[in-house]
Amino acid sequence: MDAIRVRGGKPLKGSVRISGAKNAALPILCATLLSDGASRLRNVPALRDIDTTAALLRFLGRGVRVDAPEVHVEAGCDVRPEAPYELVKQMRASVLVLGPLVARFGRAKVSLPGGCAIGARPIDQHLKGLEAMGCSIKLERGYVIAEGPAGGGRLRAAEICFDLPTVTGTENLMMAAALAKGRSTLVNCAREPEVEELGRVLNKMGATVDGAGTDVIHILGRDPGDLEPFDHAIIPDRIEAGTYMCAAAMMPGGDVLVEGAEVQDLEALVMKMRAAGVEITTEGQSIRVRRSGPIRAVNITTAPHPGFPTDMQAQFLVLMSMAQGESVITETIFENRFMHVPELLRMGANVALRGNTAVVEGVDRLYGASVMATDLRASASLIIAGLASDEETEVRRVYHLDRGYERIEEKLGGLGATIARVVGAEA
Repeated sequence: MDAIRVRGGKPLKGSVRISGAKNAALPILCATLLSDGASRLRNVPALRDIDTTAALLRFLGRGVRVDAPEVHVEAGCDVRPEAPYELVKQMRASVLVLGPLVARFGRAKVSLPGGCAIGARPIDQHLKGLEAMGCSIKLERGYVIAEGPAGGGRLRAAEICFDLPTVTGTENLMMAAALAKGRSTLVNCAREPEVEELGRVLNKMGATVDGAGTDVIHILGRDPGDLEPFDHAIIPDRIEAGTYMCAAAMMPGGDVLVEGAEVQDLEALVMKMRAAGVEITTEGQSIRVRRSGPIRAVNITTAPHPGFPTDMQAQFLVLMSMAQGESVITETIFENRFMHVPELLRMGANVALRGNTAVVEGVDRLYGASVMATDLRASASLIIAGLASDEETEVRRVYHLDRGYERIEEKLGGLGATIARVVGAEA
């Protein structure tokens, strides 16, 4: 397995271009199942999750050509409405084919999803919504088997209230409703920018989606066969942008222009970083991050958008590990999202875990160590920690990293970091 070796101790300077958002590209790739014809996605990141989704679409019968930063999808002659375990286990977002398949073809057999081991992420809200649209649902040997009304007929519109906001649940039911008969209303929806982006694409295809990005979404479905293919450029990845913002703030003297970042999608992070003493300004479509003085301790609690994103918790915790004073980091989304903490302790961080809370006492320095990545964002956080030490840190098992960060070692190297990928390092 590959590893990343990093030797820090010096500030990052320069500019870094943010790639397209993986979490926007994945549902939009799945939305191509709703129409025939050729669709083109632009500004798509070159990531393993994109390749996995392309392989899944090919298995289902679509022609897919990945030529990053573009992906071209064409309708195949035959559709196989089944997503096997071998593909779905690699990535939880694979469950996003469930809604489009049953809406377009009347049936679907999709393996229960996998992905990062950061806690239970059930799909009960997806299934509840599809049942409200007339689906019959069976769980059989690790698969969800869904069938439209009357043995594979067209879905019907419904009013659905989520028990809690769910990004993939909202997206799955938006896509299903785009071909349902009538006007559907989804209540207590996820409000993430990636959900809003999917709404834009469904409108381009010919559906009528109102309210995407708010907690109530209305979708007027079109007849099967009436949705059109599309050409669309993916929004910038706000989590990648936030990761480089934290990296820029790790050392005094850091001065990085994060190009292509949407500041309105990062307001919770920006507020907390400013409270911590980091200077953040906007320059057109970019964000400049400067650190001149010490970092102050700041408390955070993760929450659904527009709250502090759980996908930025690990990176921000690393920043707080070198702050002056004590900070309290509370994780409310996933129960296993502190698996990076034992590895940070090996680097000299002072963190105490108390249930879903981490109490972080800032230290003067971090030390180089050999550490193990446990999930996607933990991988990035350990690399950021390595930037604060003038000793060598080796982050092992970075296959997680390649699911969500495009060429991170090249981008950090362009900012002056001493960093390299070691191919075939020991696990």
